[in-house]
Amino acid sequence: MEIGIVGLQYSGKSTIFSTLLQHKSADSGGGKESAERGIVKVPDERLDKLTKLINPKKQTNATLEFVKVPGLEQDGSQGQGLPSQFLNNLKNVEALLVLIRNFENEYFPHPKGRINPAADIDFINSEFLLSDLMLVEQRIERLQKMIPKTKNDQDKRILDLMLRLKDQLEQEKPLRDMDFSDDERFMLKAYQFLTIKPLLYVINIQEDQIPKANFIANELSGFVTKNCALTVLSAEIEKEIAELEEQDALIFMEDLGIQEPAMYKLIRKSYELLGLISFFTVGEKECRAWTIRNGSTAQKAAGAIHTDLEKGFIRAETVHYDELIVNESLAKCKEKGLLRLEGKEYIVKDGDVMTIRFNI
Repeated sequence: MEIGIVGLQYSGKSTIFSTLLQHKSADSGGGKESAERGIVKVPDERLDKLTKLINPKKQTNATLEFVKVPGLEQDGSQGQGLPSQFLNNLKNVEALLVLIRNFENEYFPHPKGRINPAADIDFINSEFLLSDLMLVEQRIERLQKMIPKTKNDQDKRILDLMLRLKDQLEQEKPLRDMDFSDDERFMLKAYQFLTIKPLLYVINIQEDQIPKANFIANELSGFVTKNCALTVLSAEIEKEIAELEEQDALIFMEDLGIQEPAMYKLIRKSYELLGLISFFTVGEKECRAWTIRNGSTAQKAAGAIHTDLEKGFIRAETVHYDELIVNESLAKCKEKGLLRLEGKEYIVKDGDVMTIRFNI
């Protein structure tokens, strides 16, 4: 699962990216042209507690891949569309993390000469809308030339869909606000529209604004629409926390009145925004979180572990995390009748602890 990190110049993309990857320093200059990628663990207190309870040899968290993408600069598209390399770098991402600056820095001035998060959000959204509209109009033009010759019914359906998208975009509304049938969603897979992707606004503040984080989030809450989320953090402070030893980090956070690194919340929000949940497997060798789409069946969840488990699925011995923690062992859960046998069509719940039975 890939999430693209984008934002205006000097908004803190490199600081956020390196902190996510727990690097020791960040290139705040933002001058790199190519996208950078990194795998990030998803913090999960439930997995930590299961590991403490079971005491396995290994703990494995769920992961997300973040992609830092340059190319969204001050002057934007100037009516010409976003750079092709920028769009190409985002073609495989499933969500966008849009970094919005809300801090002063005399060495790296805001490219537009002002600090105004709402204006930056409007500017970036308008660039995405324009990019999608240009793509839709190009596709409509091709289809209108092609259909009289081919008489293809599928092309006609795609044209009808593109005309709907065009109407939505001309109203300056993102495609993520629309409802689509399964057939339409299948057709849309061939296109990489930016405004259809789930979006997380990350408001990057300075240290003295941390006590006002909730107030700042409320001020910008109007931008949180369908399949959007918003969080507030200080990238520089998060970088400092990531560089400290665990005990020193706890003391530092306590001094700032922070219960946990805001980066953890950012990662969890990204995970949730993609419609993902975790189920767990536990044992002497490993306690592990597995990533699946919300609404997945037990058989599909088994496939996340290995394709052979999905093909040969028989049943899943299942207990919820909460019940296992209270009863302290799978054996006690079984004695109390809490360990259930679920079949192929069982819809896995976030936090289920599962043992897959299969036969190949």
